[in-house]
Amino acid sequence: PPPPPPPPPPAHGSRLLGAESGFPKKRKTVKLFWKELKQSEGPFKSCKFGRGTVWASLDQVKVDTSKLEHLFESRAKELPTKKGADGKRQGVIVLDPKRSNAINIGLTVLPALHIIKNAILNFDEYAINKEGIEKILSMVPTDEEKQKIQEAQLANPDVPLGTAEQFLLTLSSINGLTARLQLWAFKLDYEVMEKEIAEPLFDLKLGMEQVAKNKTFKCLLATLLAIGNFLNSSSAKGFELGYLEKVSEVKDTIQRQSLLYHTCNLVVENFPDTTDVYSEIAAITRSAKVDFDQLSENLVQLERKCKASWDHLKVIAKHETKPVLKNKMTEFLKESTERIIILKVVHRRIINRFHSFLLYLGHPSNSARDLKVTRFCKIISEFALEYRTTRERVLQQKQKRAAYRERNKTRGKMITETAKFSTAAGSTASSSTPDTPNHQIQAQEEHENMKNILSTPEPQTRRSRGNRSIGTVSPTNTLALKDEMASPADDATDEIMDRLVKSVTQTPNERPSTPKERKRSRANRKSLRRTLKSGLTPDVVQALGLSKAPEVKI
Repeated sequence: PPPPPPPPPPAHGSRLLGAESGFPKKRKTVKLFWKELKQSEGPFKSCKFGRGTVWASLDQVKVDTSKLEHLFESRAKELPTKKGADGKRQGVIVLDPKRSNAINIGLTVLPALHIIKNAILNFDEYAINKEGIEKILSMVPTDEEKQKIQEAQLANPDVPLGTAEQFLLTLSSINGLTARLQLWAFKLDYEVMEKEIAEPLFDLKLGMEQVAKNKTFKCLLATLLAIGNFLNSSSAKGFELGYLEKVSEVKDTIQRQSLLYHTCNLVVENFPDTTDVYSEIAAITRSAKVDFDQLSENLVQLERKCKASWDHLKVIAKHETKPVLKNKMTEFLKESTERIIILKVVHRRIINRFHSFLLYLGHPSNSARDLKVTRFCKIISEFALEYRTTRERVLQQKQKRAAYRERNKTRGKMITETAKFSTAAGSTASSSTPDTPNHQIQAQEEHENMKNILSTPEPQTRRSRGNRSIGTVSPTNTLALKDEMASPADDATDEIMDRLVKSVTQTPNERPSTPKERKRSRANRKSLRRTLKSGLTPDVVQALGLSKAPEVKI
């Protein structure tokens, strides 16, 4: 066989296609991030598909490098440069991005830039509120930022500044900016700070008076002292009020009720005109929610801010051209200074009065100075709240016991035997028409007529079931009466019913109020139909007087 052809040269095509060094480039192109194959340097192995790899058999391909270079030119790093150029055309950016973003976010809650400047110069609280002033104070430009912005503006006079840079440049043009803002903030915040100090002091003063004058609180202390002296077998004159926290925790060994529960029972029994205490010491409850140490610190801060405001006013006065505004702020600071002095005096006197109040309650002088106002008020308020809850439970139990005793008095009696029913019956009798001779005669005639009708003999015929329920007599002669009333005529029944209704409605007091008897069982009695079939005995007929009564034709 002929010798095999020599192997083809190395894969120039792949090198031309894959290697960038084969094509001299002037521009940077897009890269293809593939994994290059490494050709083995040894002899190629043959297989049924061919000798070596497919890459070895590829022909060299010529490509238009200039067109590819133009089409696949890399533009990724050139775009930010153009954006930066566009940004410079939009505005000069000098500040740090984080600082710039914070200012831009803050500007969303503030009015326009020219309104901000006029409001700061005129202290216009209608244009900017307290929160707006605090926001501007956090964005006041530093000297370094001011210098950078001015230099950037001089370097690019034709390019406008960015939003944040323009805002800081406008603020820097206001003389005494920080002094103006801090004085303005103090003016807007003064009334709130003064109120937060004065109201708790007034509540503490009022609360001490409420506790000192509360009679129920004194009854509670006296009852607790008596119980404690008995349990301790002592004769103490009093106890520190800090023990009031533990009164609800001590329980008896039988019923497991708290000491406060038994104290409340004694107070309710011995002093029925007492109250729940808690509703009468509302000022103490409000004082228990105030931190008086922080209140003292707030008073010091208020005085410090007032002194600093005088210094701010001096700085503003150097550049202020409006005397009206200067005089207005001066009057405000004078009034604030006087009120702060008075507030300090009130604070000192009320705290001293509180220490005296602790001595009045029996606290030793060495511990009275250490006891905090908030702690004391909390003890009294929580004890009063627990007493109110326990008192409501005691009163509810007392009311239930009274109702139970009242029910036991009438147990086993008819309602007609109770005192309430007798009173109601007496009032009804007194309100009814008084008996007269004519009224009695009329009632007697009605009774005679009814007696004649009931004694009239009737033919013993079959009766309908509707005629069996007329008349109410004693159990012994009920059967005979029902047999006597058996009549097919409905008119007689109607007349009897009318007369019964009249006699009941006209003479209610003549009927004896006999106690209701239990309804007897009819299980052992003969049926009414069999009784009628067997007829009446002569004794029953004679007892009813049927043989002697004349007939009444209807």
